Amino acid sequence: MSADPAATVREHAAFVWRALRHLGVPADQLEDVSQEVLIIICRNLAAFRGESAITTWIYGICRNVAADVRRRQARSREQPYERPPELSTGEAQTAQLQRSELLTHLNKALQALPEATRMVFVLFEIECLPMNEVAAATGCTASTAYSRLYAAREQVRRGLLRVGLIERDQELAEVM
Repeated sequence: MSADPAATVREHAAFVWRALRHLGVPADQLEDVSQEVLIIICRNLAAFRGESAITTWIYGICRNVAADVRRRQARSREQPYERPPELSTGEAQTAQLQRSELLTHLNKALQALPEATRMVFVLFEIECLPMNEVAAATGCTASTAYSRLYAAREQVRRGLLRVGLIERDQELAEVM
């Protein structure tokens, strides 16, 4: 073991980083908390008596500093987030974004439908054709077209429900 603080820092800096990470120090604070530990090591290196391995001594410092960090976080009224909060947007932008997201997921849900069912849904719900024209265009009876329409509505509704774009009791027609 060297009594040289610079050599000790070089030799054990990676260990300090790993120890703090495993002791629950948030990733965004690792650099600052590691620096804090390394400063404590440098200041107290002369007092280290060698009664244990230096890594044991350093780990004890890491454990104490990490505990302090956790206590400070528990007392803090601020809650750190991975990303900063989004800036507020106008109602028109929000509505446009929601509409765009809805259309993206609607297209994904439509792609998952069998072709005959998708054709009925698109012609009736999106193109607004009367059901007798939908039946003629898809080559099936009106009752079969209605059956396909109800099945398509349910599958699309479940797809939009799964991604949180509609509520459980909300009808598909309300969002389209």
